[in-house]
Amino acid sequence: MGLAKRIIPCLDVKDGQTVKGVNFVNLRNAGDPVELGKAYSMAGADELVFLDITASYDGRKTFTDMVTRVAKEINIPFTVGGGITELADVERLLQAGADKVSINSAAIKRPELINEITSHFGSQVCVCAIDAKNDDEGWHCYLKGGRERTELNLFEWAKEVQDRGAGEILFTSMDNDGVKNGYANDALSRLADSLSIPIIASGGAGKKEHFLDAFTVGHADAALAASVFHFGEIGINELKGYLKENGVNVRI
Repeated sequence: MGLAKRIIPCLDVKDGQTVKGVNFVNLRNAGDPVELGKAYSMAGADELVFLDITASYDGRKTFTDMVTRVAKEINIPFTVGGGITELADVERLLQAGADKVSINSAAIKRPELINEITSHFGSQVCVCAIDAKNDDEGWHCYLKGGRERTELNLFEWAKEVQDRGAGEILFTSMDNDGVKNGYANDALSRLADSLSIPIIASGGAGKKEHFLDAFTVGHADAALAASVFHFGEIGINELKGYLKENGVNVRI
C-alpha cells in the first residue's frame, strides 16, 4: 500500500492567535494555536504546520515562545515557517522544539539557503513551501505571502528545490486557497509524478471528497487544510475513516 497518507492541519499565526482567510486575505480569528494544536494532536492529525504570518521582530519572539509551548503539549511532528531567512532562524526554531522548518520567499530570493539548511540539519528538516497561481502564461510562483508574482515557473522551481536537497514540497494553489472547491489536482499530479520527494497538497479543501481526490487524482503524499478543521466542518477521525473506506492508506 506504500507509505500512509498524512492529514495535516495548518495554523496561520498572527499576533499569537490562529487566523484564516480566503485567497490569502480577509483574515478571521480561529483561536489559540497551542490549544488548537493540542486538540488536533489528540484527534489523530499526523503532523501540524504553524506559519508565522507577521514575522516582524516582535512577532518572531511571540512565535518562538509559542513553538516552545506547542512542543511541550503535542506528541506529533510539527513544521514551522514564516520569516526564516538564515541558518540562525532555523536553529532557533529547532531548539524551541520544531521538527521541521518551512521556507518560501527566502528560498526564491536565495536558493542556496535550501542547500545550507539540508547540509547543516538534514533534508528531513527542510520543507520548501511554494505558493503559485495559474495564469495565461502557466503556473508561476509568488513571494511575500502571495503578494508578489515572480517569473519563476512552478514545475521548474520545484525540480530545483528537490535538486538542492529539500525533503518535501508544500504546494499551495492560491486560486484554490480558502475557496473550498477542491485542490489543484492537475498541478499536484504533475508535481508528484515528476519528483521523488513528498508533495503536500494545500489550498482548496471543503469536503472529504476533496482530500480523497488529492490522494487519488493528485497523487499527493499529504493533504493540508485549515478552516475546515478550525471551524469544525470536518473531523479528523471522520475524515480518516472515510479515506480508509475508499482505499487510502491512513493511520487511524
